[in-house]
Amino acid sequence: MGIKENKEYILNEIQSACEKKNRSSKGVNLIAVTKYVSNETTREAVLAGIEHIGENRIEGLLSKKEYLKDLPVKWHFIGTLQTRKVKDVIEHVDYIHSLDRLSLANEIQKRAVKTISCFVQVNVAEEDSKHGLPVKDVVAFVDKLKDYDSIKVVGLMTMAPFTEDESLIRNVFSTLKQLQLEIQKQKMVHAPCTELSMGMSNDYSIAVEEGATFIRVGTSLVGKEF
Repeated sequence: MGIKENKEYILNEIQSACEKKNRSSKGVNLIAVTKYVSNETTREAVLAGIEHIGENRIEGLLSKKEYLKDLPVKWHFIGTLQTRKVKDVIEHVDYIHSLDRLSLANEIQKRAVKTISCFVQVNVAEEDSKHGLPVKDVVAFVDKLKDYDSIKVVGLMTMAPFTEDESLIRNVFSTLKQLQLEIQKQKMVHAPCTELSMGMSNDYSIAVEEGATFIRVGTSLVGKEF
């Protein structure tokens, strides 16, 4: 199938997942992850109706943004962001999905010329191979960000373990949802925390059932070229 057909299939899966939980699919945003595809394929995705593009690499994001400058796109940086690289990407993104330490917050605050919508990355499963804060540290971390007026904590982000154990995946996503609700109860102006970035090609349906508002889909949507 092509990108347009892949998109329709995924949207149908999102609709089915939402119906199971009596929620509207309008609240779920599909991010096309384009790390492994060309500028031309990314353009094809946008022309097929994809509004959100996610990149893991700064070089890839800058190249694609220049190539697609004639099209309306929301740009998401979804990879690990090194502090020294903030200056290279900060003016080119609408969302950062990997805020997980104060040193990074300091650099965003220093470099930002506008308020940056950030997701705090949480390592719910506490996997050594993944970045992110442990669940127990998230609320205190978000509270500290009140002094950073260039950062708006729009939500939380996590990645589930790559496993066929659906109960484990579901537990990771439901834990993040509960953490989101805990933060929302604090009613912090700088952290409305209305969004959940979770779910990828292999588990986005479960993520939607558990409350995802942004899902990050690569291979199942745009395939893989290189």
